[in-house]
Amino acid sequence: MKKVKIGIGSDHAGFDLKEKVKEVLKEKGIEVQDFGCPSSESVDYPDYAHPIAKALNNGEVELGIAICGSGNGINMTMNKYSDIRSALCWTVELAELARGHNNANVLALPARFIPEELALDIVNGFLTTDFEGGRHQRRIDKMKCC
Repeated sequence: MKKVKIGIGSDHAGFDLKEKVKEVLKEKGIEVQDFGCPSSESVDYPDYAHPIAKALNNGEVELGIAICGSGNGINMTMNKYSDIRSALCWTVELAELARGHNNANVLALPARFIPEELALDIVNGFLTTDFEGGRHQRRIDKMKCC
């Protein structure tokens, strides 16, 4: 697993999974910056997505993990930032492809739709896969539009 600094955040629906992912990453010696939320009390996912994206853009963290109930809302918010490539993943293969082909720098997880063990496997796949470059870089270079 890569030894990078990871920014992590969630809404209330993703709080328990965020705490578990954070615990496992720290056990592996990975530095984690938690952007919240602080509990399972109802909150709005953009309030936690924006700080992760800003931290990525300014180099405070190297990768991000964003979690909400479906994964969609927090993923959409993350992708409003031009230098963020957030990928909503519900299988290990999707996470590996997101890193290998799309150089995703944020993993978005759907806490209400995947079991904890699978989520941890997805995180592992995301963090142990390297970007392949080549033709994939050419495609990434074409993503920015406005």
